[in-house]
Parts: sequence; C-alpha cells; structure tokens
Amino acid sequence: MGTALLVAAGLAGVAGPAAAAPAAPAHASAASAAPAPAVTLAAASRPMLRQGSRGAAVTTLQKRLTALHYDVGGVDGIFGPSTHHAVVAFQKLNGLVRDGIVGPRTWAALDRPVVPKPKYTHPGYSLEANLTRQVVYLARNGVVVRILDASSGKASTPTPTGNWTVQRRINGWRQSDLGLLWRPNYFYRGYAVHGATSVPTHPASHGCVRVPVPAMDRLWATIGVGTPVHVYR
Repeated sequence: MGTALLVAAGLAGVAGPAAAAPAAPAHASAASAAPAPAVTLAAASRPMLRQGSRGAAVTTLQKRLTALHYDVGGVDGIFGPSTHHAVVAFQKLNGLVRDGIVGPRTWAALDRPVVPKPKYTHPGYSLEANLTRQVVYLARNGVVVRILDASSGKASTPTPTGNWTVQRRINGWRQSDLGLLWRPNYFYRGYAVHGATSVPTHPASHGCVRVPVPAMDRLWATIGVGTPVHVYR
C-alpha cells in the first residue's frame, strides 16, 4: 500500500444542511446526518484565509472547525498544515472546491455545515473511511468525534472496501516496497491506515488510506489492535 495511508474511518454518509442553508451536493444523503446548529460568524471575522495566515480570524476559524470535530490540532491563531487539512476535509464534505482557502463560500458553509454520522455503531472507538468523500472518521459509541483529511487508493490500485479490525500496527516508519508508511494500522493484508507526508485532495495512494503525519500522531493513542475499521464508498 506504499505511501498510501489508509485512514480507515469512512462514515456512513452526510446529510444536507438545514433548510436555510445552500443546497447540499446531490450525492449527500439527508437521512444519514443531522444539520449542524446555525452559527453566524461576524462579518469582520471573515477575511480570506489560507496557509500562512495569522490572527484573530484564524482563531475564529480554528474554534469553529474544532467545534465541528475537524482535526485542526489546536487553536493557536496560525493557519498551518493541520488547519489546512482540516479546511480541505470540511470542503470535501460540503461539496466545495478543495483548495484549502477560506473564502466567502467556505465561510458561509461554516454557518450551516453538513454534519456526518457514522455508518456503524460500536461501543468505544471505531474508524470509518469514506472513499467517496476522501475523509476518515473517528467515531465513538455511534458519534463522530474527529474528521481527518485522507487520500485513498487511485483507480489503478484501489482501496478494498469492507469491514475489518486493526490486526497489527507499527509505532514508527515502515519502509514498504511502495514507500514509507508512518505508524501504519493494518486492517486487511498489507492495507493500512497510516500517516504520510503527502496527502493530496484526491485518491493517490497505492491502496492504503493516507492521513497527515501529525493527524496520525494525534490518533495513535486512541485506537489500537481490535479497533473496528469500515471502508466504503
């Protein structure tokens, strides 16, 4: 699965936003998720933001994404790589351009976002990799508690779909025939959820599900051998 990180955590699907919100993508499932509470952010806090931005507006963005369970990594007023991936994951779920830039459309979607629900319910933690949306969900007792940006297998080396558990894992770098995997969590043969230094906005791995290295570091202690892993489209 090489550099492909299998962030095995795809949720059941996402529901459209509340009635006053912009129309959700046609492929969003209204039955699988509940609308988020409407939150109108002050106009003064809505400048164009991108990686490298700093200040109060970034803090506002990070707090909102954190409240929606995106893996920002921390609220520090600095638009770094983790905030960038959190924005991209949000854009993926809300049918927006996946550019990591917070402009008028992304700010508007943050007011009335799509809120995903897990497809499966387990006592304790589980992972779901939604290959259609290219995100991974960490769920607990049937509730999504973290959403991670992900990149699964490309068309020539697709990620297998199915229901498994984490069978083994390596606490460090693993050199495979296809590249380096950071802290891989293997769930089916050589397929794993792992960290990678490159997590594009589209399917690009050799079959695993990639997540950003810092995101895997934050996830590592929460999951373990036996954690359920669901991969679906």
